[in-house]
Amino acid sequence: MSKLKGKVAVVTGGARDIGRAISIKLASEGAKIVVNYFDNEDDAKETIQLIEQAGGQAIAVYADVTKQADIDTMVAKTVEAFGEKVDVLVNVAGGLFARKTIEEMDESFYELLMNVNFKSVFLVTKAFKPLLVSGSSIVNFASQAARDGGGPGAAMYSASKGAVLTYTRSLAKEFGPQGIRVNAICPGMIATKFHDDFTKDQVRVNVAAGTPLRREGNASEVADLVAYLASDEASFLSGNNVDINGGLAFS
Repeated sequence: MSKLKGKVAVVTGGARDIGRAISIKLASEGAKIVVNYFDNEDDAKETIQLIEQAGGQAIAVYADVTKQADIDTMVAKTVEAFGEKVDVLVNVAGGLFARKTIEEMDESFYELLMNVNFKSVFLVTKAFKPLLVSGSSIVNFASQAARDGGGPGAAMYSASKGAVLTYTRSLAKEFGPQGIRVNAICPGMIATKFHDDFTKDQVRVNVAAGTPLRREGNASEVADLVAYLASDEASFLSGNNVDINGGLAFS
């Protein structure tokens, strides 16, 4: 039985890696999907194609989720395509961009990390809030780095994801009386382009070896967790920051 039949889901950063896996998983559970993308239109088109080939419905919408005007356009296109109700909002968009020590960071790097990883969650959630109804679910993306400070050169990334973690708890309190649940996911080492770009191969080997399950996670496992949190099966879960890291770290 489809967990999300007839529901509408918006996934920021939904075109590739974890975002793509989430978009496809939620569609497989019956949801109509808004796949947000920024610099990867081809990836977005491919994600839509994969969803449609499996019998799902989806649209791709460009938006820089740090820009209010772009987000307003995304809201308008969501309403045009699927009506004036959103049941699931997944804030995946984010990034590390570079590993830098505090001596190497400047104000522009600080603003980039905070804007992409935290401001985007604030702006997107505020913009879609009028469309969220009782029973809706928001799933934000924090990180294991928000728990432990991250690896070398990831201080600002960790801080921005820590803000998401705390903001999730605050929104759960604010939105709860309206029947809207808010949770976050804190992924550990997941095999994606993120770590292909920013984590050395030997570090990945070492982390996997030190993980009780002795491996990296994969995007589909994260997507399964999102689908659960988005569904009525998790109807009494709110304000949680759920770790998915193979047992490497505990909250």
